[in-house]
Amino acid sequence: MPSTRRTNVRAALFTAPLVVIGVLGTAVAPAGAAPHHPDTSLTCRGEGVDRDALIRYRTETVIDAPLSTIWKIQTDVERWPSWQAPVATAERLDRGRFRAGSAFRWTTPVPPTPTTPATTLEITSTVEQLKSRSCIRWTGPAIGEGLRIDRGVHVWNFSKVRGGVRVSTEETHVGEQVESNVPLATEILGQGLEGWLSELKATAEARADG
Repeated sequence: MPSTRRTNVRAALFTAPLVVIGVLGTAVAPAGAAPHHPDTSLTCRGEGVDRDALIRYRTETVIDAPLSTIWKIQTDVERWPSWQAPVATAERLDRGRFRAGSAFRWTTPVPPTPTTPATTLEITSTVEQLKSRSCIRWTGPAIGEGLRIDRGVHVWNFSKVRGGVRVSTEETHVGEQVESNVPLATEILGQGLEGWLSELKATAEARADG
């Protein structure tokens, strides 16, 4: 694996639902972290993240591209590996348009850490709520040899604003293993979401310019 890609995998490890305990030696708040306010959590059709989860992160960015372009990139999950460095494989488990009830399985390699072996995480995500070009909420576990997240909940909101489209995302993780070090797990989750938004922004804006 080229050094640049290895760095991206390490820094962006977890984009939905996954996190690795022990990747970093110290726990500090991710740059740009937004404080969590339960009353303002993101929702999709009235449903949000796990309100009692100890591990949560929320962030957003503005993308200078058409909403239709951003939505297509985000929901064409089988092409995630072409623009998301941490995603090794991705497959839809159903056919047709991306909708509530759609499911997809994707994998990401995880390097060894002081507490976990090198492994490949397999994530099976199910779309629970969706409103076209407005919001998505999916849930699912992430399972690898020696590493597990029992439940991740990931919510996305898309709204047109001056200068483009505001893409907001919030995610929670639940599981005994990741909850053994909540600050570190939150830090790595934050890095993953910031990386996802950065790559989505770059990809969408490049297509818009093309």
